[in-house]
Amino acid sequence: MAPKKLNEYERKRLENIRRNDEMMASLKLQSMATRLSAASIKRQRSAPKPKRISPKKKPKNDNLVVVRRSLRTRGILPDSEGLDNDLVESPAKSPNSQTPPSKPSIPKMGPLSMSQAFLDEGSDRALIETILSIGKKSELGVDLGAETDGVRVCKEENLGVLRNSIKKEENEVGGSFSLYSMTLNPENVARVVQDRIMTLRFFPCSNSRIVVAGSKGGDVGFWNLDHQMEEEDGVYRYHTHSGPISGISIHRHCLSKVFTCCYDGYIRSMDVEKEIFDLIYSSDNTIYSFSQRSDDMKCLYFGEGRGDLNIWDERTGNCATQWTLHEDRINSIDFSSENPNIMATSSSDSTACIWDLRSIDADKPKPLKTVSHKRAVYSAYFSPSGKFLATTSFDDTVRVLSGDNFEETSWIPHNNQTGRWISPFKAIWGWDDSHIFIGNMKRGVDVISPAQRKTIFTLQSPHISAIPCRFDTHPYNVGMLAGATGGGQVYMWTGS
Repeated sequence: MAPKKLNEYERKRLENIRRNDEMMASLKLQSMATRLSAASIKRQRSAPKPKRISPKKKPKNDNLVVVRRSLRTRGILPDSEGLDNDLVESPAKSPNSQTPPSKPSIPKMGPLSMSQAFLDEGSDRALIETILSIGKKSELGVDLGAETDGVRVCKEENLGVLRNSIKKEENEVGGSFSLYSMTLNPENVARVVQDRIMTLRFFPCSNSRIVVAGSKGGDVGFWNLDHQMEEEDGVYRYHTHSGPISGISIHRHCLSKVFTCCYDGYIRSMDVEKEIFDLIYSSDNTIYSFSQRSDDMKCLYFGEGRGDLNIWDERTGNCATQWTLHEDRINSIDFSSENPNIMATSSSDSTACIWDLRSIDADKPKPLKTVSHKRAVYSAYFSPSGKFLATTSFDDTVRVLSGDNFEETSWIPHNNQTGRWISPFKAIWGWDDSHIFIGNMKRGVDVISPAQRKTIFTLQSPHISAIPCRFDTHPYNVGMLAGATGGGQVYMWTGS
């Protein structure tokens, strides 16, 4: 059979294969590949097999020491998961909200100058001079410069006399002052801080209208409604803490000092004369509440950690007394104007208690009276006369105690379910024992009558753009009520 005839393409293919074979043979690549393959197989056979380690339990080290450090000492912000709604982040701000200014760093220890903490553009000199001027005067025009045993002399009559000068009528309107005359003017609305207001206080002075607000972000805002400069709004902001401010205290006999406490465990004193925010106390525990007695401007009472109450003395510079009064955090501390030795505390352990400071046993503190609620109690405040006590609980009630030993009680229903983004409501007393003010979820202020055991009136205004949740009444200007919101606004109602 004749061989098949190859075409041109097949002849070139065979010729290329022949040339490649000759080239490979000349380079001796095949022999080198054979030797490398043999060497590799030899190494694999000669290499020792890895020993199989049986899974054994690690020996237990009984001497293991775990070093615990708080988040604050490590410079880490606390985790908000599982915390109450005071610590939950606020929702996104509206498009009309201002961009918050960059905040200065806060030294962990030592004083902080007012100029370093000041957040706004311009100067705070007007505020400093105003506070210094009112600090040299009495609320009623009496010189407070002299001191006796560390307590400044004041010739004014008991503050309760002024507060109770409003005569109570049988109806919900008392004396010459009418609740229906309280109004909210647009010029009496200001954004004092950039985020949620946790606490609010008036300066206890009759010749000034200054309100101080503490925010969730650690800012302290001052709003002077009597400011004279037209180019200013009377608002001054300072960044003094690294966490939510839980309390503000201004003693009426020492107006040049403003004390603030915070969830970061710090207590600072704003000394206007020295123009500093001095650090007077620090702790690894959270400070939830704060107060001072009306007859003692040298001591600070604050709730720290889970149910502890500490007393810081300015004369010694430390805490000489600590009592464990509750099983959970103390949310409010208040003293009776009738007898400053009588103190009321509210707690997240669902109770509010009345104590006599003269007879508290350090080992087993026993209250004079215990008020039980079904859920956390966020406030317990005495009335201006000291004869009544109002408690506010998350169980949707406001409870009023009365009688010589607070044995008489009345329950007043009120919706206190503020949710995640609103600070819990805290009912406060007005300028006498006739009315209680508390926020509601419809952007209003409910007025409760303890005598009628119900809500008798609601303050409402088209100028209110958020739910007011924290309040304070001016101690000398009857009819002046300040309300604060979760957006940093303060509303000022006035009456006649």
